[in-house]
Amino acid sequence: MKNIIDFIRHEIVFCVAALCAAVSAFFVPPSRTYIDYIDWNTLFILFALMGVIGSLRGCGVFDSLARVLCARVHSCRGVCALLVLLCFFTSMFITNDVALLTFVPFSLLLLGKRAGGKTVLFVVVLETVAANTGSMLTPLGNPQNLFLFSKMNVGVLSFMGVILLYSAVSLALLLVSFFFIPLGRNFSPSCAIDEKTGSDKESAEKKSILLLRAKKLVFGALFVLCLLCVLRIVPKWISAFVVFAALIALDRKTLFSIDYMLLLTFAAFFVFTGNIASIGSIRSILQNAVAGHEFALSAICSQVISNVPATLLLYPFAKDTGSLLVGVNVGGLGTLVASLASLISFKIYSGQREKLGLLSPARYLLVFTAVNVAFLCVLCLLRFVLG
Repeated sequence: MKNIIDFIRHEIVFCVAALCAAVSAFFVPPSRTYIDYIDWNTLFILFALMGVIGSLRGCGVFDSLARVLCARVHSCRGVCALLVLLCFFTSMFITNDVALLTFVPFSLLLLGKRAGGKTVLFVVVLETVAANTGSMLTPLGNPQNLFLFSKMNVGVLSFMGVILLYSAVSLALLLVSFFFIPLGRNFSPSCAIDEKTGSDKESAEKKSILLLRAKKLVFGALFVLCLLCVLRIVPKWISAFVVFAALIALDRKTLFSIDYMLLLTFAAFFVFTGNIASIGSIRSILQNAVAGHEFALSAICSQVISNVPATLLLYPFAKDTGSLLVGVNVGGLGTLVASLASLISFKIYSGQREKLGLLSPARYLLVFTAVNVAFLCVLCLLRFVLG
């Protein structure tokens, strides 16, 4: 019983999606059309990207990038700003989840007790905001963008043009926020950089350095393949097949660490929304309710159920997909659950609290909410001004 409760608590979004799909099945009996509900292309490319980026992260590629860049900065504020900007710009290509999984632990180990609890807390909060606002710009940045881009009949530049101003304003707000980073202690970046601050696989696997280099080369090439799939140049099923084969041959550990629950969550929501859309009366009601209110409804729903489920629920009934795109991305700010990526930072921070002497999780939530609501209000005001 305890295991079931733990599973529900850790996979609450999937459980809700599965429950919705099961309930809807009473009104639309299961049939072959269920298979047609599922957007297989989205699942294929999600699997491929998670595999490729997970393997590159395991090779220490992103940790090495962070260490090299931080070693060139000679002030605490400069290091903090660089860590936040790394989250902002890398999230555009490696997703907000992976950016936070990589750079938040690195930041905690790098800053740790040296920079002071207030500094560490504020930096992690800004990194979370940076990952969520940077990732909104590209189709690769987060799962909802990947899904919407596959549905929108537009090119990459047109897609980015819809959200560009919101991402740019977010970057400007982050730059201003750097001046408010509390610097309570003396800090020597060079001293900290010299220590082991990440999962440097190259030093930990000296006996298999050739394998490590081969993995970097292979999965670097596969990342390019994924880009070609996103750009609709190569079929997405090819990326899934090739990445699966590469993981079997070179990196089975990453294969078993892929977030399969996210893929199942997508599938469950596809079934639920497909069933709802099959019921004419309900479809008509929802279309009338959503049409013209895509931005507001998606931003509000995201605060409660997070932006990925909000996207999957509202898309079948939205007429203005561009407004839906802006709404779910801006809606990723605000509450802790508005973007599931934000939970990653919170869990990492809470897990390292006692070891590093960090401030309490309650204090983190207070600062996190204040900063996120401020960003959310500014971007919603921007939307209002733009009409």
